[in-house]
Amino acid sequence: MKLFPRILLLLLALAPLSACSAPSAAPVEGQDYDLIANPGPFAPLAGKIEVVEVFGYTCPHCAHFEPQLKEWVSKQPADVRFTAVPAAFGGYWDSYARAFYAAEQTGVLGRSHANVFKALHEDRSLPVQNVTPAELATFYSSYGVQPAQFEQALRSQAVDDKVKNARAFAMRVQVPGTPALIVNGKYLVKGRTFDDTLRITSALVAAERAAARK
Repeated sequence: MKLFPRILLLLLALAPLSACSAPSAAPVEGQDYDLIANPGPFAPLAGKIEVVEVFGYTCPHCAHFEPQLKEWVSKQPADVRFTAVPAAFGGYWDSYARAFYAAEQTGVLGRSHANVFKALHEDRSLPVQNVTPAELATFYSSYGVQPAQFEQALRSQAVDDKVKNARAFAMRVQVPGTPALIVNGKYLVKGRTFDDTLRITSALVAAERAAARK
């Protein structure tokens, strides 16, 4: 075999390896993310890079995304602050948004969060629609919260205020659905798959980190 064909075959063989080792392309506005017209973080940044997930317990896509998102969050450095924000779109969305903040108020959110998805989408032990305060209180009692205490939290002004704030944020950043990731209140991620969503989010976090160092 002549030298040129041998070189050509070698280059063709190495091309896939080169593609695998090449860095990911920078996110493209309009394709990978939208710039938020009325930007602003969910909470003061205080030197952090904020990643917000607007989610719904009743959303099956959010349930499927949760384990992968949790793993991604666990690998983030200390300068990244992840905040889950329940979607309060009305009706049963609001019922579970209130449950999220009532669980936070009673100190059981960390232990119960993933299991609410499981109860709704696997065990069917919680109803998607028309869930009652008593049903929610019974569910959270397994985490050590007295039912009366949980129902009181559900009705509290603090939970009212947090649900209103969550609704206002989702409306301001114009989330098209759930789950939705927002970086620093500036970028609405538009991934085609969960892997793609997290890839884009990581790149935007890196870009914000680099910008802060300039």
